[in-house]
Amino acid sequence: MPRRPLLYLDVDGPLNPYAAKPEHRPEGYTTHRMKPAGWVAQHPGVPAERVRPLRVWLNPGHGPALLGLADRYELVWATTWRQEANTYIAPVLGLPALPVVDWPTPVGNGPDGTFWKTHHLVAHAAGRPFVWLDDELDDRDREFVAARHDGPALLHRVDPRLGLRAPDFEAVAEFARGL
Repeated sequence: MPRRPLLYLDVDGPLNPYAAKPEHRPEGYTTHRMKPAGWVAQHPGVPAERVRPLRVWLNPGHGPALLGLADRYELVWATTWRQEANTYIAPVLGLPALPVVDWPTPVGNGPDGTFWKTHHLVAHAAGRPFVWLDDELDDRDREFVAARHDGPALLHRVDPRLGLRAPDFEAVAEFARGL
């Protein structure tokens, strides 16, 4: 039996619409205060107890919607939250612990002006079909994947002011139907 396509999930942007106006939480989202180690590390020289928690907006409806895709996709975290996505994000959304793409520390752009994650995901996918939900994708990333990935791929940009919405989930479902 062939392995399911991968569904790479970024947190900030698709699941946490961080770019929404601070005084206007998007409809359906709840506010959470979190202090993951990755956040604390962004405040060198400040004792952990003095670092203010990160405000994260999450939509509890995203968990069931993503689980509804799990029969067609293998869900994988593709986020700088790394393993902390399983600690902080998955429980709020009702998701099980998911596999995590292990990144190096992000530095600058990737090859050919691509987003720094792009070439890592191509390597991780190793020819398997995949969908990638992220807020930092553009045509350079799509061109890179088309030239260097042997399987079908959908790089779907999510507006970081809005987070995942019904049309985004429909695009993911449509890609699976087309395989």
